[in-house]
Amino acid sequence: MIEKKEGCMYCDEICAHRDSLMIHICDFEHSKLYLFRDQKNRGRCILAYDGHATDLTDLSEKELNDFNKELMLVANAIHHAFNPDKINYGSYADTVKHLHIHVVPKYIGGPNWNGPFSDADPKYLTDEEYKEIIAIFKQELGK
Repeated sequence: MIEKKEGCMYCDEICAHRDSLMIHICDFEHSKLYLFRDQKNRGRCILAYDGHATDLTDLSEKELNDFNKELMLVANAIHHAFNPDKINYGSYADTVKHLHIHVVPKYIGGPNWNGPFSDADPKYLTDEEYKEIIAIFKQELGK
């Protein structure tokens, strides 16, 4: 396992900036799943590697395979629970230098259909609505 890096929003146990953008859903063996607060794409979440990797190439073959298996579990949960027409995946880390994947369900006629997902025009929910989506993820993932 790659060590954590102090001062990284995904490595630190407490991070106000991270918590302003996303809500922790659950932990996997090699990653942590977060619900993105902007829910214009219902079910949008982030899977962050649990260790301070900055790129897929930082991982061993086994670590990469394990991380991808967890990503597949998340995608399957989204397909089953939210029935999107497509899921977009994004890994940028230009400014947040920690390996994380945006998992963004897309719906025909919905925001950003037929183009890249965007953070423009966010849709924020009530605390109860976030709790409902998190409960759906936990049920789908058996967490």
